[in-house]
Amino acid sequence: MTDSNGSSLHLTFVLGYLLALIAVGAWKVRRVRTHADFTLAGRGLGPFVLFGTMLATWIGTGSIFGNSEKTYETGIAAWILPIGGVLGILALAPLAPRARRFAGYTVQDVLEARYAPAARVLGTITLTLAYVTIVSYQYRAGGAVIHLLAPEIDVATATIIAAAFVVLYTALAGMISVAYTDVVNGLLMLAGFAIAVPLLWRQVGGAEGLAATLPPERMEVWGVIGPREAVALTLPSFLLVLGDANMYQRFFSARDPEAAARAVRWLALGVLAMEIGIIGCAWMGSALTGPLENPGHVLAVVARDHVPALLGAVLLASIVAIIVSTADSYLLVPATCLVRDVYQRFSRPDATETQLVAVSRIVVLALGLVAYGLTYLSDRFLAVALYAYTMYGAGITPSLVAAFVWPRATATGAVASMATGIGVTIIWETFGERIVPGVATVYPALALSVATLIIGSLLTAPPPADRLAVAREDPR
Repeated sequence: MTDSNGSSLHLTFVLGYLLALIAVGAWKVRRVRTHADFTLAGRGLGPFVLFGTMLATWIGTGSIFGNSEKTYETGIAAWILPIGGVLGILALAPLAPRARRFAGYTVQDVLEARYAPAARVLGTITLTLAYVTIVSYQYRAGGAVIHLLAPEIDVATATIIAAAFVVLYTALAGMISVAYTDVVNGLLMLAGFAIAVPLLWRQVGGAEGLAATLPPERMEVWGVIGPREAVALTLPSFLLVLGDANMYQRFFSARDPEAAARAVRWLALGVLAMEIGIIGCAWMGSALTGPLENPGHVLAVVARDHVPALLGAVLLASIVAIIVSTADSYLLVPATCLVRDVYQRFSRPDATETQLVAVSRIVVLALGLVAYGLTYLSDRFLAVALYAYTMYGAGITPSLVAAFVWPRATATGAVASMATGIGVTIIWETFGERIVPGVATVYPALALSVATLIIGSLLTAPPPADRLAVAREDPR
């Protein structure tokens, strides 16, 4: 359906969009005067901007490539994939205003204030390992899209281009550029898929056309993904979003607690709409594309070859927006943690604002290079995503949530829980399949992390009163 003129329009549209993002970042540089400007947009974001930036951050490559890959393999039964994230967002809503009242910079600020410096260090290690892994497969996704648009550019070179763009864009103005361009990214994503769903439905001939084209099992709403697999697919995303440092960093960026709370309520609806749109388009797209060497690319192939050129350009720009917005957020957060929680906290507590911003940009570059080195981990987007989600979800989420809702949680229990979550995830991913085949890593990692938190806390003295106030008061 797309000729050479269509391909030229696709490439021109996407390149123009990327150049516009860089221009915004360059323009916003002049507003970056303090570390709070670079990492938290000066704590001035309203609910609409918060909603847009959280939506664009959460809907990432795990959705656009990972969920598409699973949909291509299983059919419409993949509708269950967003359930974990949506439920996690709903559970997060009561914590949003409390996090904003704390007014920290990172989740590690919460962990140290509520528990101990050791919790800050372990939290930083866990977050950095998980988030840099997430950035790595955003690079590969960006490289895949560039290669689809310009086949003369090999995938390896395209991946380098994608990585260089993400690092440059993130280092320019940090959260100030990320948050406001994410609003455009989010609106573009919603508009693109809202147009694509009915158009593809007509193009495949509705339910009758799909039934005539797809194998019968891809038409089954229930049963293809069993209960055990469903929990293994949805629980990691539930845990990640409930403790996601990206979300908390945006809460800290809100102008007030009510703005944070309102944005999270809108986010649940936005994520549900986007995820269902992605899965629906991937399901219908699988009927149009036929066999694909990489099923995760089904949406990009549909946008390039099977819809009108202008809509294809919008969809491809939406996919690029998803990749960029997720990559820059997951790169900015660990950079903030390393600067705030290691450099400033333990090395240079007297660092000036100018020094903190400069070091932040250097750390963004360094982590960007590390993430590029991890791009060769795996070709399966969903598998890598679930590993990173599980490491973070089991390592940090139980202790972070307990910091706000369980006064009896102690430093000993929290630190032991975090170490257990990290260790079990790594060990089970390495050896678990050989010892207990078929048991997803999230089950033992989460169970042992929570059990360690509870037992360790109950066996030690209750925390002092000043530790319990941190989630309610502004420490400044």
